[in-house]
Amino acid sequence: MQNAGLDPVSETGVTTKVAVKIRLKRFGKMRAPYYRIVVMDARSKRDGRAIEEIGKYHPTEEPSYIEVDTDRAQYWLGVGAQPSEQVAAILKITGDWQKFKGLPGQEGTLKTKAPKAAFVTPEKGSVIIPEAITKKAKKDEAADASTEAEAETTEAE
Repeated sequence: MQNAGLDPVSETGVTTKVAVKIRLKRFGKMRAPYYRIVVMDARSKRDGRAIEEIGKYHPTEEPSYIEVDTDRAQYWLGVGAQPSEQVAAILKITGDWQKFKGLPGQEGTLKTKAPKAAFVTPEKGSVIIPEAITKKAKKDEAADASTEAEAETTEAE
């Protein structure tokens, strides 16, 4: 006897087992990619709708920018989501894979970019100011010098 037209998936209380993957979703221009680390149904397209975004990966920066929400990655790995090869490598770099498997080396090997030096304003007198090249600038300097000389003579009196 057939199923009488009922789809077993549509019955109440019955859930389907869908493979969930943690993989990269590509963004950016040609030759300038950046990725989001997302949790997706295994059957969806590479750039399709994601269940959840758990991180970012920018391979073109030096060193590569990697940001992973550790709590959410641990949750999804715990409920059975399978990481792709690239994401597994990223999780090993951040230490999330070792933490999930209970392996030593949970700190990971993530390199961080050295912080930029804070901008320091130069001290007065340490910067060399170039001489005026144009005639107009020379006239302005001469006028400034004559007004300063007049001011000094009036102070001396």
